[in-house]
Amino acid sequence: MTSISTKAFLAVAVLAGFSTSAFAQGAAPTPWELKSDMGYAYGRDGKTLVYKMGTNNAGLLLKGAKKVPKGTLFFIGQNGQLYMRSGPYLEGDGRFMFGSD
Repeated sequence: MTSISTKAFLAVAVLAGFSTSAFAQGAAPTPWELKSDMGYAYGRDGKTLVYKMGTNNAGLLLKGAKKVPKGTLFFIGQNGQLYMRSGPYLEGDGRFMFGSD
């Protein structure tokens, strides 16, 4: 558990978000419900994992971790790879820039 990177944690969170109906066409986006005592990983094999975290190694976990900047979008490409984009992804009226609507 001590070797989970922040990217892996966030990747699983993203994948969990993609599995909900909130991303269905025409549905309004909903916030993720991440829990502070859980770790989320996107493994090297592309599988998603969830870990129950403790406080024993919290210092090790935070060492080398980076905060995700506000305004970051995570998505799965057509090749199944997880990507992130820091930059605009909403129109001026709040609609998603890359939607099919």
